[in-house]
Amino acid sequence: MATDNASPATTGYVQPAIDVRRLGAVLDGEYAGIRGLVRTNLARYASVLEEADDLGVDAFRERVREVVVEMAATGQTGMGFPEAYGGGGDVGASIAAFETLAFGDLSVLVKVGVQFGLFGGAILHLGTERHHEAYLPGLITGELMGCFAMTETGHGSNVQALGTVARYDAARQEFVITTQGDQARKDYIGNAARHAELAVVFARLEVDGRSEGVHAFVVPLRVAGEVAPGVRIEDDGRKMGLNGVDNGRIWFDGVRVPREALLNRFADVSPDGVYESSIANPDRRFFTMLGTLVQGRVSVAGAGIGVAKVALAVATKYAVRRRQFAASADAEEQVLLDYGLHQRRLLPLIARTYALHFAQDVVRSHLHEVFSGAEDDAPARRRLESRAAGLKALGTWHATRVVQECREACGGAGYLAVNRFAALKSDSDVFTTFEGDNHVLLQLVAKGLLTDHASEFEDLDQLGVVRYVTGLAVETVIERTSAHKLLERVRDLLPGGDEWDREAGLLDPEYQLAMLRFREEHMLAGVARRIKRGTDQKRAPGAVFSQVQDHVIALARAHVERLVAEAFVDKVRAMPEGGEREALALLCDLCALSTIEADRAWFMEHGRLTVQRSKAITREVNDLCRKVRPLAVDLVDAWGIPPEMLRAPELVGGDPEPTAPSPAASAR
Repeated sequence: MATDNASPATTGYVQPAIDVRRLGAVLDGEYAGIRGLVRTNLARYASVLEEADDLGVDAFRERVREVVVEMAATGQTGMGFPEAYGGGGDVGASIAAFETLAFGDLSVLVKVGVQFGLFGGAILHLGTERHHEAYLPGLITGELMGCFAMTETGHGSNVQALGTVARYDAARQEFVITTQGDQARKDYIGNAARHAELAVVFARLEVDGRSEGVHAFVVPLRVAGEVAPGVRIEDDGRKMGLNGVDNGRIWFDGVRVPREALLNRFADVSPDGVYESSIANPDRRFFTMLGTLVQGRVSVAGAGIGVAKVALAVATKYAVRRRQFAASADAEEQVLLDYGLHQRRLLPLIARTYALHFAQDVVRSHLHEVFSGAEDDAPARRRLESRAAGLKALGTWHATRVVQECREACGGAGYLAVNRFAALKSDSDVFTTFEGDNHVLLQLVAKGLLTDHASEFEDLDQLGVVRYVTGLAVETVIERTSAHKLLERVRDLLPGGDEWDREAGLLDPEYQLAMLRFREEHMLAGVARRIKRGTDQKRAPGAVFSQVQDHVIALARAHVERLVAEAFVDKVRAMPEGGEREALALLCDLCALSTIEADRAWFMEHGRLTVQRSKAITREVNDLCRKVRPLAVDLVDAWGIPPEMLRAPELVGGDPEPTAPSPAASAR
C-alpha cells in the first residue's frame, strides 16, 4: 500500500497491472463452475430483459415461469437440495448461483428465490422425510410450483402475532386452517396469484384449545389448475417492479389438511392430539424454526450486491466514453471519469461493492458450514443469523444507493428504459424489505451484541432485551468498552503515541480497523448505559427501548461495517503478491477511509479525529480515487457480467472514447 498523500503524478507512483481473468477467478472463488453455468444461462435468456418491457403482465409472468423451469433443468437452481432427490447437495453453490443470477432479469431471480429458496427451503429445513419424498423431486424440477405464505396484511416482521390459525381436529386427524379477518390474509405472496399449487402456510397452532405458537403447514392452493375449496386468492396487481412475479393475497376458510401436513422437524401432533416437541421453550422453538430459513437473507444480500455491480459496470463504462467540457479553449473535452467529482461518485462505491462481495463470501461459507453440519451448534447458528441479518441490510441499502447514484451519473441517458436503470431501480427497490425490514434486522443484530450472544439470545423480544441487559452486570460491559481502554488500543497502533495529527498510518489497515472497532464498542457501551439508566428510573421497558432505537441502529450498522472491513482486509492479506493484490489493497484503503470519512462527525465528537487528521483522510480518499481511476474498467469487468446483461446501448454500446489506457489494458 502507498504511504503518502501526494498525487501519483508527483511521486513516481507505479500503477498496478491487473489481469481481469485472474481477478475474476479470485472473485468467483471455489464456485467458478456454477457461476459459469449461470452466466451461460443468462446469455441464453437475454431476451427476457426486452420482454419485460414488451409483454403484458400476464404474458410476462408466463415467460418468467418458462425461463425458471428451463433453468431448473440445467441444475443451477437445485444445488442446495440433497442429491437423493435430484439436487446438488451444496448449499454454498446454491447461494453463489443466486448471487450470479442477479446480473439478469430480477423477476426471474425472485421467482427462483420464491420457488427454490423460500418454498423449497421451508420444505427441506422444516419438514421431515415424508415431506421430502413427497415434494422435493417435483419442486426441484419446477414441475411442482409453490409459495411461502408467512406475511399477512396486518403482520410482517412480528411473525409470532400472525392471525392465521390452524386448529387440530383429533376426531378427523386434520388441521383446520382459518384466516381470522382481512388483517390475517396472507399478502404479497410470490407465486400465489397464478402458479402455486401448494403453499407453506405459517399459522398459530391450537391443540385442544391451547396455543402452541406459530408452525408451518403444507396446504393445497390449486387442484387440477383450479383454486382449492375453501381457498380464496386475489391478485396483488401491478407493482413498482418485478411484474413477472405473480404476487397475491390468500384467505383460508376452514381449509382441512391431514395431520401429516404439519412440517414436523421441530414439533408434531400425535393422532390423538398430543403436542410434542424436542424444544420445550416455545420462544426458543419459534426462533430455532425461523433460524433454519436464514438462507433467504443470505441470498437477498448477495442479490443486492449483484445489482450494485450491474449498475456500476454500466455507469463506469459510460464514464470513459462520455465527454464533457474542456480544461482549456484549445483542449479536447474530458471524459467524465477524469473529473475528480465523478471519481468521488463512483469509485468509492466500487470499493464498497468489492468489500461487500468478500463479506458475502464469509457469510456464504458460514452458512454452508452450518447447514452441511461442519459447524452446526447453537452459537454458530446465532452468529450466522446475526451476520446474515446485518449484511442483508447493508447490502440492499447499498444497492438502492448505487442504482440511484449511477443513474444520475449517466444523466438523461440513464433515464431511458432501454439502458437498464429503470428496471434495476424498480425491481430492486423492494430488496430493502424482502426477508425483513432492514431496520428490524439491524435491531436483531444489536440484540445479539447487547446480550453478547448469550444462551438467552433466541428467547428475547425487544422488551426481553431491556430486561436482560438490566439484569447484567452492565458495568462489566462498560468497563470492557471504556474510553481509555479503547483509546489505548488505537494509540498503540500509531508510532508517536498521542500524536493524533500525524498523517502517517492512515493506510495502515490496523489503524483503519481500530477506528471502526472503537466506534462499535463505544456505541455498545452507550446503548447499554442508556438502557440501564432508563430502567433504573423505573420507566417502562417498551419506552426505554423505543427511546434508544436510534442508538441501537447506529450500533448495528457500525458492527456490520467493521465486519465488512475485516473481511476485505483478510482477503487482501491472503492473496499472493501481484497486481491483483495491489489493486484490491487500493480498494480496501478507499473503502475503509471513505467509511471513516462518512462518519467523521462522530469520530471528531468522540475525540478520535482532529480537524487536521480529518482533512488528511479526505486528501487520502481523493488520492486513492486518482490511483484507482485507471483500473476502473478492469475492476468492473472482473465481475464477469455477461455483456448481454448490461443492456445499455446508449451508454456502453460501441467503442469508448479515446482515453489513456490503464496499465492493465496495456499489459494485455
